[in-house]
Amino acid sequence: MKTLNFLQALDQELQHRNYSLRTKKIYMYCVLSFLKYVKDDITQCNRQKIIEFILFLQKQGKAPKTLNLHKEALKFFCKEVLRQPMALDIKLSKEPKKLPVVLSRQEIAKILEATKNEKHKILLALSYGAGLRVSEVVNLRVRDINLDELTLSIRGAKGQKDRITVFPEKLQNAFHYLLEGKKAQDYVFSNAQGGKLTTRTAQAIFSHALQKSGILKSASFHSLRHSFATHLLENGVDVRYVQSLLGHQNIRTTQIYTQVTNPQLKNIKSPF
Repeated sequence: MKTLNFLQALDQELQHRNYSLRTKKIYMYCVLSFLKYVKDDITQCNRQKIIEFILFLQKQGKAPKTLNLHKEALKFFCKEVLRQPMALDIKLSKEPKKLPVVLSRQEIAKILEATKNEKHKILLALSYGAGLRVSEVVNLRVRDINLDELTLSIRGAKGQKDRITVFPEKLQNAFHYLLEGKKAQDYVFSNAQGGKLTTRTAQAIFSHALQKSGILKSASFHSLRHSFATHLLENGVDVRYVQSLLGHQNIRTTQIYTQVTNPQLKNIKSPF
């Protein structure tokens, strides 16, 4: 079987299992990179060669997260396409545990104040106020918003899972105007042609606002979601409810925010 046939078989297997478009692209890219490394010699798809390939990527300075994506993709390829389980005992690389970059309430206010475009300001405010990923806010449609019950329906989120999250009451009036004249299937935040904004555009909106605000933290668009979770915990919301609002499958993912918002730790004074 030619390399193209193997890639087509991989694509079909990923589609059959209803993997997200993003995951499919990543897996296809990782497997294609490996096949190029072995010069399309599929017989080289074994544990030793995969480890050699991972070490090659490591020497190029690839991050542990990137190495793990390649390992997962190649494990899937070996097991589900080649029907060869020999690569399954390859262990994942240890990833550094970093605390999320969280913006204070005052910093959130500064970022919004620095955003002069009203639609852009609403986009950032909603992402913070509802704890949205950048992909979720650009995919949001009019039908997903319930202004009466102050809820948002997030459809097909990470892991192809739907969830309900809160809608910030402060944005209720702004959204009445923003949604005026739009149809249920229309994107909430559309571009000049009426299509959805790209994630790159939304990230650029945040980066520009952050720069104008004068805040020096190495924050990203995702910091709005980190801040949402942290501020809810500071308000006394149970971590299990925060987990549900964020759509985390494992509560340990949510519990990292308890390290950021530990009030007892913050009350300790330095002896200096």
